[in-house]
Amino acid sequence: MNRIRTIIRIIAALSLLMPCTTADAVDKDGKFILVIDPGHGGKDPGAVNGKSQEKTINLNIALKMGKLIEDNCSNVKVIYTRKTDVFVELYKRADIANKAGADMFISVHTNSAKSKSANGAETYLLGVEENRASANLNAALEENKAILLENDYEAHYEGYDPNSPESMIIFQFMQNEYQKESLKMATMTQNRMTGNAKRPDRGVHQAGYLVLWKSTMPSILIELGFISNDNECKYLTSQKGIDEMGKSLYLAFKDYLDYYNSQLEKAVPVSQAIGNKGQDDELPVYKVQFMSIRKPLGQNDKRLKDYESVSYYTEDGVCKYTCGDTTDYEAALNAKKEVQKKYKDAFVIAVYKGRKISVKQAREIASKK
Repeated sequence: MNRIRTIIRIIAALSLLMPCTTADAVDKDGKFILVIDPGHGGKDPGAVNGKSQEKTINLNIALKMGKLIEDNCSNVKVIYTRKTDVFVELYKRADIANKAGADMFISVHTNSAKSKSANGAETYLLGVEENRASANLNAALEENKAILLENDYEAHYEGYDPNSPESMIIFQFMQNEYQKESLKMATMTQNRMTGNAKRPDRGVHQAGYLVLWKSTMPSILIELGFISNDNECKYLTSQKGIDEMGKSLYLAFKDYLDYYNSQLEKAVPVSQAIGNKGQDDELPVYKVQFMSIRKPLGQNDKRLKDYESVSYYTEDGVCKYTCGDTTDYEAALNAKKEVQKKYKDAFVIAVYKGRKISVKQAREIASKK
């Protein structure tokens, strides 16, 4: 009974604490900000096979990936959670990305299994996948146990217990506006690891990784292969493996960057359908998106009566309802908190001159006015 009460408290806390917007900081030059997170480090070796340690594999391949991006993508700013063999708490890794206003967070890891024949690469985004619940649960629990090395970890993870599978229930309640982008990046990463580096394909999945929960942008966690498999361990620790895997991750990110830029060029026109106060073309307008539905609702629909300046726009054949139009970003965040009392997945979007843009872009435009 006490454990159930704890889980209920966790869920209640998450409904208030789950962030849905980018961090305050943005790159002044308008560059895409990528945070690369080499998993484990320092006193936390991760998985081990003889003298080979996961933390070293993660770091070597992450640095290779980052170097290729820095050398070939002048419009990208790369930030690392660590560049040496040091211990960084899970919540601090995500905090680095959040404070940087990152556009993408990629956490690099190496898998391990009791069976030495287990092999292949896989990529995760945050969530729960029912048909693979057991496998994903075990993988996430192992990675999340890194918090046991942190001082006072209970204070940073809202009571999450890495030794209790029941704690994973919290991730069933987590959805945000970054799901689509995270899935896109995860799929591109998986395609490159299996296509370019010829790794066995274990697919794209969802699981409850704490480091992804704490990040407030599209984010994925990569499992490069199995250190417990002697052949894969030898490959991942070789220069050939480092080069091939690093290049594969670089190419996957480049694929995503091309997609990201194409989406900006195809910004979605926003139809002002009902009760809109209008827009100030000189400043971006922030709106709280709270509902997606196939057909437009009537103006007197009871689901809309509690909110001001309700409107909707159509995207991918879906009517997406917004409210609380304002040019004040802080006011939009406050409005989101109110709307989340009824629609817990509500989040802030931005519109400028009739087109949907990212919140980050909107804040950059507003800062120059």
